[in-house]
Amino acid sequence: MTGSSQRAARARGGRPVGESACDGGGACLLSRLVQLPSPPLSRAQLKRLEEHRYSSAGRSLLEPLMQGYWEWLVGRVPAWIAPNLITIVGLLTNIATTLVLVYYCPTATEQAPLWAYLACAVGLFIYQSLDAIDGKQARRTNSSTPLGELFDHGCDSLSTVFVVLGTCIAVQLGTHPDWMFFCCFAGMFLFYCAHWQTYVSGTLRFGMFDATEIQICVALLQMLTATLGPELWNLMIPVVKIPIKLVPAICTVAGAVFSCTNYFRVIFTGGVGKNGSTIAGTSVLSPFFHIGSVITLAIMIYKKSAVQLFEKHPCLYILVFGFVSAKITNKLVVAHMTKSEMHLHDVAFLGPGLLFLNQYFNSFVDEYLVLWIALVLSVLDLVRYCVSVCNQIASHLHIFVFKIKPPAALTAQQGRNHH
Repeated sequence: MTGSSQRAARARGGRPVGESACDGGGACLLSRLVQLPSPPLSRAQLKRLEEHRYSSAGRSLLEPLMQGYWEWLVGRVPAWIAPNLITIVGLLTNIATTLVLVYYCPTATEQAPLWAYLACAVGLFIYQSLDAIDGKQARRTNSSTPLGELFDHGCDSLSTVFVVLGTCIAVQLGTHPDWMFFCCFAGMFLFYCAHWQTYVSGTLRFGMFDATEIQICVALLQMLTATLGPELWNLMIPVVKIPIKLVPAICTVAGAVFSCTNYFRVIFTGGVGKNGSTIAGTSVLSPFFHIGSVITLAIMIYKKSAVQLFEKHPCLYILVFGFVSAKITNKLVVAHMTKSEMHLHDVAFLGPGLLFLNQYFNSFVDEYLVLWIALVLSVLDLVRYCVSVCNQIASHLHIFVFKIKPPAALTAQQGRNHH
């Protein structure tokens, strides 16, 4: 899953998170807590980020049909609203409506109130709509910057986790834990691979059936569940004798095989660096170790758990590894945009590492408690990294994250940059 190609040049400005953080002692302390102790990007990376230009190829099936709606929608948005603000509102809506399902269905086997499925469908459609118009708002308000592209992909990486999780809950896939595990991690892996091939080739490629199509299908699936009830997915298909809930899972397998074939064809043949290397001049295989480590740890902890940790707490488990996956995907996007190397050592692996070590020492601490600790660590690490990167880039480019500079100030700034 990647964002639709309507997000070309998805760069925007906005107010740095915690811009006035040091107006008071408490606010200043909070700012220091949510920021990394040292800037995540070097001066050389920031310099290369300035030179970055968005490049995409291909367009998805529904995009031409949706363009009219998106153009109408962006025309209703006031010009003073920053594109990044549009993106974050959509993401938070998607997360909030999915968490309602997680609350009612923590093992993805329960039935939530029908309104919860409808709310999730509406939340996803709102996210898809706002995610599609943020780039249009950026061009419309002349507020395009590299920060916007990064912000957009960062939100997409997190949204992917909640979209696949919400889908599994809607069809009650928790009754087939192996299938649920595969579908959720396939979603994370495919999104990572989309940006892996971008890191190699320098161009984000879109398929005929891409994020827009997947999001619309999932929203329709949620609406179907809200209309007919989740018991629909437990009905058996005649002849083949499998429950209907496995149809989306089987489609995920087919889509994963097809997408991976295309991604790895580009990864192994499309390197634009020296001797076919990545855009940063590194090995085309180097990004594999990050996602490979996440998935390997997830499988080992799942299969070696003495208390059936994943089977009893699948949603919590997926969220822990989802936040870790989103962190390393964000680092991959940053590496592409700054033409720099990805380093394997990362604090993001602390949570999964604790789960692994606890099992290694025969789970002397309750695994469920360690899972919650891992979730808190993963969320904090992702938030600190994203806030720090956004603030550093905004400061370097003299822009805001969630606010558009007045046209006069923008023109004056551009004049100074030219000189």
